[in-house]
Amino acid sequence: MLMLASRRRLGFTLIELIAVIVVLAILAGVAVPRYFDYTDRARTSAVQGTLGNVRSAIQNFYANASLSGSPAYPTLAQFQTIGSVLQDQMPLNPYNNLATITSATSAEWTARTVDGTAGWRYFVDNTTTPPTYGFYINSTANTTVPNAAGTGVMTANQL
Repeated sequence: MLMLASRRRLGFTLIELIAVIVVLAILAGVAVPRYFDYTDRARTSAVQGTLGNVRSAIQNFYANASLSGSPAYPTLAQFQTIGSVLQDQMPLNPYNNLATITSATSAEWTARTVDGTAGWRYFVDNTTTPPTYGFYINSTANTTVPNAAGTGVMTANQL
């Protein structure tokens, strides 16, 4: 009898193991969906930041051209030349991992058409008064930005 009382407990009971597994499953069920939401929000934020920076650089080019007497937005060739509009290479599109820029027509800009061959689309028309331009991401993936009606989210090319 003395021997049974001095025996140590060597492991966990089945009930204790099941309780730990249940708690971990509940935590995983809550954490995993939030992780996917963070990834989507990070992509959306990256696109919004890139679009804002690039559009500011294009406007800065236009302002400098206006000061010299010939207001015009950069051509696609000027836009793609590092140091002319952007000081660094174009960032990757987080939805398709492409950094290339292709030209878009006026109709494609208006409809925000996606062609799948590049990361970004650029439209410029310096023949109109005033000149016009458009720059958008070449992806129709959903973002986390609510649409104007508040009934869903915008696609990336609508940002």
